[in-house]
Amino acid sequence: MKLKTADLGTVRMSYMDEGKGEPIVLLHGFCGSHEYWEEVIPELAKDYRVIAPDLRGHGKSSVRESACAVEDLSEDIKDLLQHLGLEKVTMFGHSLGGYITLAFADHQSNRLKAFGLIHSTAFPDDEAGRNGRDQTIEKIKDGRLKEVIDQLVPKLFAPASAQKEKIERAREIGYGTLDEGAICALVAMKNRPNRNDVLQSSKMPVLLIAGERDQVIQAEKTFSVSGEWITQSVLTDSGHMGMYESPCELIRAIQTFMKKTQ
Repeated sequence: MKLKTADLGTVRMSYMDEGKGEPIVLLHGFCGSHEYWEEVIPELAKDYRVIAPDLRGHGKSSVRESACAVEDLSEDIKDLLQHLGLEKVTMFGHSLGGYITLAFADHQSNRLKAFGLIHSTAFPDDEAGRNGRDQTIEKIKDGRLKEVIDQLVPKLFAPASAQKEKIERAREIGYGTLDEGAICALVAMKNRPNRNDVLQSSKMPVLLIAGERDQVIQAEKTFSVSGEWITQSVLTDSGHMGMYESPCELIRAIQTFMKKTQ
């Protein structure tokens, strides 16, 4: 898979663009990159055009300032789609990527055919969560991003996970994050609003995917809204990293959803 680059003005964004057909956009989580989807893209690209960007300051994408909102990250994706000449896509966001997807659905719904949250939630941070973001920002400002990633990544996997190689792979990807990119994402996550109303009022199909053993975002936080337009799916034995822990289940859930929306 060859990485491409687009100069969007506010950010120089790197992204994968694989396959042909109906376009799918995959947005990774905090201190991740397009590489989070390395086990998912090849299979989905057999039937769809799959676009997986590096968020600003993550992977190979640039960042120009550390103060940003989740709406700014959403604008980056809008600019990328304009660069690619894509009018309408189906978007799936993992964790932080889910918050961006919700912001996109809130402000750019005309550009979406459907969307999904993977190990994510429409709820905002509570007070403890916001305090935790601030503490992490201070660690990164002290030059301790590697320490943050080393402590975070194992918690993203199911308890007592035996997938040590994949944990190390996620750490390796995280080390590629710029300090400013991590701080930007933390500020955006800390200040994001409650967007349950976006799920409740959606006029398009929505896929909600949770990990049965997710220690970061429990299923009830993901499945905050139900309705005939919403499909709920649980990845058995998966923590917060279904793309690594249960890739076949995740791929099937996305493929089944895509077929329903056609």
